[in-house]
Amino acid sequence: MLPILKKYALLGCLATTLILQSCTQDKNGDRLIFSIEDDINLGAQVSQEVDSTYRAKGQLLDPANPANKAAYDHLNRIVNRILSSGKVSYRNEFAWDTKIIKDDNVLNAFATPGGHIYVFSGLIKYLDNEDQFAGVLGHEIAHADQRHSTKQLQRQYGLSILLSVALGDNPGTLTQIATSLATLKFDRDAETEADAYSVIYLGGTNYYACNGAAGFFEKILSGDQQGRTPEFLSTHPDPGNRVQNINNKAAADGCKTQLSGATTYQDFKNSLK
Repeated sequence: MLPILKKYALLGCLATTLILQSCTQDKNGDRLIFSIEDDINLGAQVSQEVDSTYRAKGQLLDPANPANKAAYDHLNRIVNRILSSGKVSYRNEFAWDTKIIKDDNVLNAFATPGGHIYVFSGLIKYLDNEDQFAGVLGHEIAHADQRHSTKQLQRQYGLSILLSVALGDNPGTLTQIATSLATLKFDRDAETEADAYSVIYLGGTNYYACNGAAGFFEKILSGDQQGRTPEFLSTHPDPGNRVQNINNKAAADGCKTQLSGATTYQDFKNSLK
C-alpha cells in the first residue's frame, strides 16, 4: 500500500476504533491499531538510527568484522536457543538480529519494536554465567515480542507521530527514539510480564535454568555494581520482589531451575577484551 493510502486507511481504522475499540487482534491477544507490519517498519527505522548513533561513537561492534566473530557466535547461539523455545510469538515475523555496544560502564540491554536486540559489553562482563545472561535476554525479547516497546512509545509520542516514524516521514522523532531507547521506561506491569515471559522462554529451551533472570537480580542485591545502576531498575526498583516473582513463576510452571552448566561464558567475556 502506498504511504499516503496507508495513512488514510489507518485514520479510518482509528475512527472505527472509537466505536469498536479495536481494528486487529495480535498473537498475544492484544487489540492494537499499530499493526505487526508497523512494528517491523518502525523497528527497521529505529535500528538503523541506533546503529548510526553508536557507530559514530565508535562503540558499535560490527558483526561483519572478523575480529568480532567469536563474540557474535557466542551471543547468537544463546539468542537462538531462546528463539527456538517454541514460546516466542513473533519468532518468524521479527528480525531478531543482534548487536553489541562496546561500553563496559553500562549494565544494559534493549530490544526495539520488531526484534532488533542490543547488548552492552558491560552487562556481558558483569554477569557470572550464561543462564543469568539468557534470563536478561529473555526479558528483553519479551519486551519486543509482547510489544511493550511499541505500546510505551505510542504512549510517549502518540499514535500518529509513531506511525509517521514507521513510514519514514519523521526523522527528528526517529532520532529522539533511537537515542532514548536504551533508557525507555516501562511501567511495572510490563516489567513484571517481561520477567514472567523470560521464565517461559527459558523453560522452553529445556537447557537454561528458567529462573535465570533471578540470578541477575540476586547479583544486583549483592551490591557488586561498582557504582553502575542497571536500567532494569529504573521503573521497578525492588530486585528482591523480582527474584521472588521469577522464582514463584518457575515453581508454578514446574520448569528446570538447575543451571545449564554451560562452560563457554568466560570465553564470551574474554572475546570482548
